[in-house]
Amino acid sequence: MLRGLVTASAAAIVLILPGCAAAPGGDTPAAPGRAGAPVRFAEPLPPPAEPGVAPPVATAPAGRTVAVGAVPEGIVADGPTRRVAVGVRQPDRLVLLDADTAAVTARVPLPGVLRHLQLAAPGGPVLVPSESANGLLRVTLPEGRVSSEVMTGPMAHDATETAAGTVFVANEAGGSVSVVRGNEVVRQLTDVTQPAGLAPVGGRVGLIDVRENSLTVYDAATGDGIRELPAGDGPTHLVADRHGRMIATDTRGGHVIVFDPSGTPSEVGRVDLAGEPYGITYDPVRDRVWVTASGANLLVGYDMTAPTPREVARIPTVRQPNTVAVDPETGRLFVTGTAEGVVQVIDGP
Repeated sequence: MLRGLVTASAAAIVLILPGCAAAPGGDTPAAPGRAGAPVRFAEPLPPPAEPGVAPPVATAPAGRTVAVGAVPEGIVADGPTRRVAVGVRQPDRLVLLDADTAAVTARVPLPGVLRHLQLAAPGGPVLVPSESANGLLRVTLPEGRVSSEVMTGPMAHDATETAAGTVFVANEAGGSVSVVRGNEVVRQLTDVTQPAGLAPVGGRVGLIDVRENSLTVYDAATGDGIRELPAGDGPTHLVADRHGRMIATDTRGGHVIVFDPSGTPSEVGRVDLAGEPYGITYDPVRDRVWVTASGANLLVGYDMTAPTPREVARIPTVRQPNTVAVDPETGRLFVTGTAEGVVQVIDGP
């Protein structure tokens, strides 16, 4: 099991360019405007997978759109507060929408760029990992107030909260995962190379490593690693379903892969999906997972009754559908049109 450790200091912090980009051959350059030095891994690793570059829209997108701001990416929908949160740039903000009308209700200034969003629990807060500010923010719902900020590590990329209230934060450019309780980092896990997507199931947490192309399952209470598994040719995102499984998008490999993290964790199902599957969300009420084919302007829905996903819907999207969220109360879908600065709203199909 390869473990290439990325080091960082206050004077030399290694950052990876937006979009999970990294140089081929195992070197990670510092981002422009940041102090840093290349990191040499023990052996060459493939670069992290990227979303597909979508062509112009050829089929009219379903539903309607609402303008939110430049480069929307990272979106989550909360049933109890009837709010949808989406990250935008130029300037960096968290835009809140009414889940029923899609009207913008608030624009929350942020200290940096984000790409992943999760809810700590139904009703919020929203967990906002700020990549360029190297920390985790909590934003309350429905009003959109930043209630806390915790410095975690270089390029905080994704964050997830366990049932016990512990938050795991993937520091993508720091080669670490911060374990946060309250507003304090209580442990740094460094057995990763380039950590990305996170999801909790019961007493365990899954982590996608986008350089090692793996899923590592951790004990949520202790932070100890349980098992590392292959996760395709280029995984990026991870969610959990109500059956206690974890579902990953294998963006480079063109798969949706299902894992059982209990006992001795193992892969239990997969399906092919062309078009660089990237964004993913799960509807626990209807037992459906929704995946964006980022390079094909397409959203695909799967029934998750069995471990192998069963396709049930294909929906044309706006251009560059990098991320997706679902309102658990209505089944309404919200897709970021990253190329056009919009959110696509699709009533529950």
